[in-house]
Amino acid sequence: MRVADREKTAERLLKSSAEKFYDPEVDIDWSAPLADGLFYIPEQRISLYGTPLYDSLTPEQRIELSKHELASIASVGLWFELLLMQMLVKVVYNTDPTSRHAQYALTEVADECRHSTMFARLVERIGCPPYGPVRSTHRLGKLLPTIGYGPAMYGSILVAEEILDRLQREVMNDSSIQPIVRMVNRIHVLEEARHVRFAREELVRGMADLKGYELPYQKWLIGYVSMMITRTLINPAVYAAVGLDVREARRQALANPRFQETIRWSGERIMSFLDEAGLIGKPGMRSWRRSFLIG
Repeated sequence: MRVADREKTAERLLKSSAEKFYDPEVDIDWSAPLADGLFYIPEQRISLYGTPLYDSLTPEQRIELSKHELASIASVGLWFELLLMQMLVKVVYNTDPTSRHAQYALTEVADECRHSTMFARLVERIGCPPYGPVRSTHRLGKLLPTIGYGPAMYGSILVAEEILDRLQREVMNDSSIQPIVRMVNRIHVLEEARHVRFAREELVRGMADLKGYELPYQKWLIGYVSMMITRTLINPAVYAAVGLDVREARRQALANPRFQETIRWSGERIMSFLDEAGLIGKPGMRSWRRSFLIG
């Protein structure tokens, strides 16, 4: 797996960032009315789609559930971007700030600040709670910027970004989805492409520099964080919004083959990359299987 010179890659990404970026405060009409009868995520991607509980919902309840699941995904994405920014700032803290590499990392932090604001505005606009992760995961997440480093750190970033990226690419051109949701997804997809390039190359460089005794920890960490990401996307509290029993709905969602397939589908590209890079394997396999990213 070959990568370009670090400074040359950063130079290209800096130029691209300067030429094409979005300001969600300017580029999104937050006052635009929401359209009646449109979903907020594709119906087939709703976590309960195809289950007995989903079949019991009215069409209006199904749209409402899609709205709350979007709010959960957006607020969890915001939470993970806050962790990502902390990890990137830690990288810059130990890097020559005059290097293009450090400067692009700071540029990515600026991008993620805008994205976090955008996700927060979206949740506010659709009138849902900012669900975020469950309390135990929120507390556990505080450890990640401390214990995360090297390939596993960049790999964790990629798992979160590329899962969301594939889901958002499907949404942004889907006329059955609310226009404001499609616009948010379009902006995020266009800007995240640079972030993915940066993280993929850093992961490959990190694997080349890794000492043998570090590899088991790296494999365990990325597997565990990836499980945390996929299990956190849908906060169980969303089911209460449509009058469902939270415990039973969560049970059916996690056992739902369609939902599991959605997770596997959304992670296909990143899983192939991580496998080729040598980051998938014991002692992380139990977490990978629980994440639904591996069947």
